Formats: sequence, structure tokens, C-alpha cells
Amino acid sequence: MDKEVAIVGVAQTKYEEEKADLPYSELVFEVVKKLYDELGITKDDVGSIITSSNDFNDGRTIASMAIQDALGAVGKSESRVSGDGAFAYVYGVMRILEGTYDTVMVVSHCKCSESNIYLVNNSIFEPYYQRWLGLDQVSSAGLMANMYSHKYGITQEQAAKVAVKNRKNALNNPYAHLKKAVTVDEVLKSKMMAYPLKELDLPPFSDGAVAMLLTNREKAKKYTDTPVWFKGHGNCTDAYYLGHRNMTDLIGLELAAREAYKMAGIKNPMKEIDVAEISEAFTYHELMNYEALGLCKKGEGGKLIDSGQTEMNGTFPVNPSGGVLSSNPSMANGLIRVAEIALQLMGKAEKRQVKDAKMGLATGMNGICSQGNCVIILEA
Repeated sequence: MDKEVAIVGVAQTKYEEEKADLPYSELVFEVVKKLYDELGITKDDVGSIITSSNDFNDGRTIASMAIQDALGAVGKSESRVSGDGAFAYVYGVMRILEGTYDTVMVVSHCKCSESNIYLVNNSIFEPYYQRWLGLDQVSSAGLMANMYSHKYGITQEQAAKVAVKNRKNALNNPYAHLKKAVTVDEVLKSKMMAYPLKELDLPPFSDGAVAMLLTNREKAKKYTDTPVWFKGHGNCTDAYYLGHRNMTDLIGLELAAREAYKMAGIKNPMKEIDVAEISEAFTYHELMNYEALGLCKKGEGGKLIDSGQTEMNGTFPVNPSGGVLSSNPSMANGLIRVAEIALQLMGKAEKRQVKDAKMGLATGMNGICSQGNCVIILEA
């Protein structure tokens, strides 16, 4: 399966707090048109379309129906992933590998501004016992961060360094929502949200969209001189009920990473991968990702951030785009991670470019506290 599916182009909107002037269809049309223009193609060049979105966020059932015209999907095969965009990318890869389609466009969008995200997140929880407690992604993340830090001795200062790093990286990203540097002291003194998480430990809510075109080996050179190749992926979904989950270790992500590395032939990710884009839901979560992805031993995520290795000028840059902590159109986060790695491997990441990046890793996440996990390996 070596070098059978390529990303040949990506496009993103600017991620913002509110895009009140753009309904969903116009938001999607903007990013699709941008992709078409950059590649010099039309809708007739696209065989199949995969979208990712969420009915709760979009405020209607079968939400993808509202964007069919904007996608150019009329009369075409179109499917939707009701969840994170990284899973939609994998679906698109499968369609190319299956052989029915030689080009697939993958699009993900989200407008957090048009719904009460706390209520939407509350609806994810088990309805008879947990939902009535008022739990949402913030309060549950606080539980996870508290248990993780207590088990491994992770300090609030170490977690704050993740926010400092990612917000600094976002200054170089023209698409980023939050473009203001913060200090460790500012993170520690920001408003308490759900202990030990403060306001700056958490991402914003954003509006935006991302699109990419996938194709097979035969057509890749037609569209670009810098295709980015699918090398491997792994998926794993952990237990739904929080009480049945290990909240101090991301076991699902660990298993997904193991499968992705096996498929890609990676033995030592720290030495073989040049750059990573991680879907971090909060600062402590990025540290937990380091451990689950095998970048360090369990409990040593804090030491890894202290070492500076995950900085832009470090030996293993993580989230040079600024990550989810800087831009958070929730359903699109995973596809953004894939798009950002593709730009890195194409050498088109501009001011956020990691030098000589040849192999990259992207992650996506669904559900409560990293319940569903997707790890993707890409190669220049």
C-alpha cells in the first residue's frame, strides 16, 4: 500500500470567534472555492466528497444536506462523518484505496458561535446519571487533569508551558483565532474554570472550515509537485462511561498510535517523525498525548515540555500551528491537524515551517476526554 493515497492540496478559512456574515453553506463554499482555485480544478474533477460535522452544532438533522450545493456534491457520491475531521480523512483514504474513486475531497466545518457549546457537550454524556450532574467538556477535562496531575506529579506550571508554546506558535499562523502571546504567570492567574484548569488552559470556541483533495498515485503529479502520502493510521475508542475509563492515561490513543506506527513501519517516533500536530483539548491533555504517543515514558510529559524539545526550534516540534488551544472549530480540529502536517511536508507552512520536515503525525479526537482517537502518519 506504499504511496497509494496522496494529499495534493489543502485550504483553510481564517478561524474566528464569530463568522456571523457567513451561513454554513457560504462558509463551506469559501473554503471549497479556495481549494479549487489553488489547484486549478472544478467540481467535475472531484469523484467523491466526504464531510465532517455535527447535527447538534449545526442545529439540524442530516446537517450535510444544507451544504450540498456549496460542496458541488449534487449528483455525486457524498458521505458524512458525524464527528472529528481526522476520521473523515481516513474515510477518504479508504475510498481511494478501494478503487472506485480516484479523487476525493474532504471538508470539515464548524460554527461554535451558533450554539451553546456547553449544552451541546453536556448532551454527549450518559443520559440517566451523568448528564443531570451538569457535566460538560470543561468540567470533565478538569477531572481528568486533576487525576493525571495527582498520579504523576505534573505541576500547573508545566501545563501552563503548553499554552505558552502553542499561543506563541499561533503568532506565525495566518489562520489562527487567538494571536496573542501569554506567559506562564498569566496562565496561572487566569480565571479558574474547573480545577486545576484555568481559562488559559482551555481553547477558545471558533468558527471555520478546512478542505483538502486526495488522489491516487497515478493522478498525484497532475495536481502538485509536492504530494503528501498516507503512510499509516490507527483508531481506538475507549469506554463511554467515565467510571469505566482510565482517566490518568490515554489508553485509546496509545493503542491507536501503536497501530499507526506498525502500519507506517515506525519503531522510534521521536527519531523518525519530524513534526506533530496534536488535537489537545486542554494543556494537560497535550502532556498526556506525549506519553500515549510514545514520545516519553508515562508520567514524563511534564519533563518533556520542560526540556524544550516540543518547541518550534526543538528536536520534535509539536503544534507549530498553535494547535487547538489557539483555534477550535471543534468538528474540524482533526482535519486541520492533517492539513497542517500536509503543509509542513509540502514545505508550504510559511513562517511556521519546520525545517526539513519529511515525516509527520496528526491526531484527531471524538467524545468525552479523548474517548475516540485517531492517529495518522504522513510522509513527503
